[in-house]
Amino acid sequence: MAPRSSLAIPYEVPVLAVCFLACVATGLELSVNNHAADFSLTTVVGPPISLSCLVQNSSEAEELLWYRGDGQVDLKDGNKVNISNICVSPVAESDNGVIFTCKLARDRSVQVSVTLDVKFPPHLTGDESLQVEEEKDITLSCNAKSNPQAQTTWYKNNSPLILEQNRYQLYQTSEVFQLSIIKVQKRDNGTYTCMVKSPLGEGRKDFHLIVEDKKPVFPKEAVIAAVVVVTVTLLFGIVARKDKIFKVKTTRFLCIPGEHHF
Repeated sequence: MAPRSSLAIPYEVPVLAVCFLACVATGLELSVNNHAADFSLTTVVGPPISLSCLVQNSSEAEELLWYRGDGQVDLKDGNKVNISNICVSPVAESDNGVIFTCKLARDRSVQVSVTLDVKFPPHLTGDESLQVEEEKDITLSCNAKSNPQAQTTWYKNNSPLILEQNRYQLYQTSEVFQLSIIKVQKRDNGTYTCMVKSPLGEGRKDFHLIVEDKKPVFPKEAVIAAVVVVTVTLLFGIVARKDKIFKVKTTRFLCIPGEHHF
C-alpha cells in the first residue's frame, strides 16, 4: 500500500473558512461610519460622537445589535432594522479604550467594532506637606492619567533633581509617578515638584518635605530590665516594712482600786 501523503494546513485556514462561510451564508456585510472592518476612532473629551451601523446588500429587514464592551446597548424599536445609530454624549476620559460593536442579530459573527481613542491632558495640581524622621525612607507619589501618556520630570527647589545612585528610586506606570528617597538626611529638606507634560498640556504637584531629628531608640530589653528592678525593689521595701505597716496598737488601762473597767 502506498504511503498516505499529508498536507500541512496553516492553523489560520479553519478560522478564515468559518468567516468566509458565515459571509456566504448570510450574504450580508456591516459597516460602521463607512468602515467595513474594525477600526479606531480618535476623539477628545466633551463633544458627542455618533456611530452609525448599516447593513450592506440587504434585501429584507435585518435586526441589528449594539454592544458596549460585553454589555448590550438598549435600542429603541425604530433604531434596530437595517440601520442603527448610537451616540456617546458627552465623551469622557473613562471612554478611552472602550469598544463598541455592531452585530447582525441572526448571525452575530457578522460584526464591526470600533475602539474609542479619547485624547486628554494630564490633570495634576495641589501641594502636600510631609514629615519624615531622619534615616527613614519616604515615597512621593503623584497620579496623572492622560492620553497620550505624559512624561515626568522631578525638581527640587525649582531645579532639576540630580538622581544620586542608591539615594533615589523612580517608579512609573501609565498613571502613577513615584520618587522614593532612601534613608532621608537633613539636606533632603525642601520642596519637590512632580512635573508631568504631554502634547495636550501639563500639570504639577509640590511636596514640602520636612526632615525631623532622629528619635532616640531605647533597647527593649533594657526597658524591661529596668521595670523588673523597680518592681522588685518596691516589693522588698513593702516586705521589710510590713511589721510597721500592719502593726496594731494596743491600749493599756491603769487599774485603780474600787473602779471597774469593761
